[in-house]
Amino acid sequence: MAEEKPNLITEEPIERDPRETTGINAIVIMEVIGKPPEHLKATLEEIVQKMGEEKGVTIKESKINEPVLMKDQEEFYTTFAEIEVEVEDIMVLNLLMFKYMPAHMEVVSPEIVTLTNNGWNEVFNELVRKLHGYDEVVRVLQAQNALMQRKMKELGITEEDLRGKKKDEPLEKVSEEDKISETDEEKKEE
Repeated sequence: MAEEKPNLITEEPIERDPRETTGINAIVIMEVIGKPPEHLKATLEEIVQKMGEEKGVTIKESKINEPVLMKDQEEFYTTFAEIEVEVEDIMVLNLLMFKYMPAHMEVVSPEIVTLTNNGWNEVFNELVRKLHGYDEVVRVLQAQNALMQRKMKELGITEEDLRGKKKDEPLEKVSEEDKISETDEEKKEE
């Protein structure tokens, strides 16, 4: 007799095909960048905790590495966590991938993962649903960006105006006298 599992999208019970692989072990690498370094470890600890609270996920082991200063970014630190998980099925692993966006994910066992066409359909439909969601966000941001650029052009504001200097000069190198003060802004508005 086939066992029931909840559909992770609708929460309705669906019949699990006994031919599909269950009990998948994987290594998930989560990477964070930022500052201060102690915040990075706390963030990773929180991610590991939340991941372990997900339905169908068991954290078998986790190791959070010490933050190190980034080579090219002297102010920022980076670190990562290696998290060994056991997930109920491939769909749960798929959802972890999209929800937590790991830097790397590797299925450790079993060596062969079996899915029926319904299992694949569930994975692909979730993949398509997520991609459509991301596409929608990008389209909204593109429209907002185009609107903002059009408004800036109408107001006669250029990128150089925003930077206060030449296009190629980084913002950090703009001197205090070149920056627009709040009183200068108020005078422009009058």
